[in-house]
Amino acid sequence: MPDEPSDSRPNDNPQAQPETAPNKDAGAEVAGDLDALLAENADMRDKLLRTMADMENLRRRTEREKDDTSRYAISNFARDVLTIGDNLRRVIEHVPAEAATKDPALKSFLEGVELTERELLKMLEKHGVTRLDPLGERFDPNQQQAMYEVPTTDVPEGTVVQVMQAGYTIGDRVLRPALVAVSKGGPKAAPAPQGEPKEAQGNGFGPGHAANDDKPGDA
Repeated sequence: MPDEPSDSRPNDNPQAQPETAPNKDAGAEVAGDLDALLAENADMRDKLLRTMADMENLRRRTEREKDDTSRYAISNFARDVLTIGDNLRRVIEHVPAEAATKDPALKSFLEGVELTERELLKMLEKHGVTRLDPLGERFDPNQQQAMYEVPTTDVPEGTVVQVMQAGYTIGDRVLRPALVAVSKGGPKAAPAPQGEPKEAQGNGFGPGHAANDDKPGDA
């Protein structure tokens, strides 16, 4: 009797079971690659934002330096020009008003000097240079240099009662401090508002501005 074929049946899908593990490994690998790409993208975005912020800061700093250079470049020149203004002011102050009234030629000369001074100040202001004339104001050691004290009870102590030489600022810097005389012996001045530099104890001239009592200094 011939052997009958075996009743064993082949699996319907013999490769189905072996594919399960490779599919899981491929999915994990793709997920890992995606996480790496997302992390790299976040890192590059952070670096880009930092670079953009640095570039903006550099642009602003460059603009400030450019403005400062433009604003203060004429400081030395302006300081020299101030001497011309001082001489014009001395001429004006040394011509008696009565003499100018009586002498038409002298009056015309004085008016010409005054016009020249006004034009000079206007030109300086155009370039950011402003004149300081603190007569009657409270002494400020940041903008003024006290030459001597004047005993008086008519005004509060520490008041500027005479200006020997006007001061000037350029932008927010002092180009030249004003030379002044300051009152002494009057009522105490009101406390300085918060933020205003305090005067030094004693003669009220502030640090580095000692005065010779009652003795005019050279202007």
